[in-house]
Amino acid sequence: MSQVIPEKPLRVVVWSTGTIGRHAIAGVDAHPDLELVGVWTSTPEKHGKDAGELAGLGRELGIKATTDRDELVALRPDCVVHGAMTDDRVFESIEDLTGLIRDGVNVVSSGPVILLHREGTLPVEMIDAIDEAGRQGNASLHVNGIDPGFANDVLPLVMTSLSQRIDHVKVSEIADYSTYYQPVVMKDLFGFGQPMDFKAVLWEPGILTTGWGPVVRVIADGLGVTLDEPLVEEVERRPASRDTKSVSGAIPAGTMGAVRFRVIGTVDGVPRVTLEHVTRTAPDQEPEWPKPNEGDGCYRIEITGEPCMKVEFTHHGENGDHNVSGMIVTAQRLINAVPAVVAARPGLVSALDLPLVTGRGLVAGSRDTDRGHA
Repeated sequence: MSQVIPEKPLRVVVWSTGTIGRHAIAGVDAHPDLELVGVWTSTPEKHGKDAGELAGLGRELGIKATTDRDELVALRPDCVVHGAMTDDRVFESIEDLTGLIRDGVNVVSSGPVILLHREGTLPVEMIDAIDEAGRQGNASLHVNGIDPGFANDVLPLVMTSLSQRIDHVKVSEIADYSTYYQPVVMKDLFGFGQPMDFKAVLWEPGILTTGWGPVVRVIADGLGVTLDEPLVEEVERRPASRDTKSVSGAIPAGTMGAVRFRVIGTVDGVPRVTLEHVTRTAPDQEPEWPKPNEGDGCYRIEITGEPCMKVEFTHHGENGDHNVSGMIVTAQRLINAVPAVVAARPGLVSALDLPLVTGRGLVAGSRDTDRGHA
């Protein structure tokens, strides 16, 4: 399938004004193929405020944020760019997204990541219900981002197009989370800064497979491989050796400071696809664990076979921080996919269902990419 080019700008609503949403507002505003027509916020104090102010653009966009879901649906947007927090309300958010596509609005969303791939995680009946809602509204739902997302679906699968034989595909995130502002994720889900015996959600059996299993399965699906069930989970947690700070809260010495985990897909007991995260809250923690070749974070793709290949993908914002740019690349992967998702078949679609997605129209100074920034 070739790249999708809309005949006229697509009308877009940004759903959230927080960590991802503020970057999504800026990204939609800067995109020549998209038109921002509405913004949703969960915060009553933000209701009625201009989207440009909420995104920190230093100028007004003439679009007021609202807490009224139906008001935004009534605008009949072509697509919602959904960046609201879903990690702590997975099934409620699935209902929200299903309702939007049933009402005829296409959705690209950063979560819940359980919807990254349609097979192997949720019951078939739930996926069928999403597909049926899409058929009723003639609308599509696509969940993606950077991780889970591009760094461990499109990127590794594109690399495998160079392979003669594939023995193992390993995708890794190696990062310092000290500048990652998500207190719920950091403290409740990961347990950073909590006592080592704290029952953080992620380390309960089966939760890693729920969150990152879709990554392993989408790679396997792209390679035509049937994995053994269940997937294998491995977790190694380490306490902080000294007091450290993070933007999401202090990490006292002795509390959880670093974790290395894997979700492994095997075939006849042999590892074939592995997702690994090496997550620190200070760059000098656990020096024996894998580190980025440069900077404080990277995504690493390693393919063993013939030939053996390795790619290390890094990013950072203009201010040098990789966690800020992590929110930007998450938002932009969704934003740039909007035309393809609007054109896709109704229901739940994965990266395997979409054509080439690029940053078409975003080269500085080209066309009207710099509109509003003069």
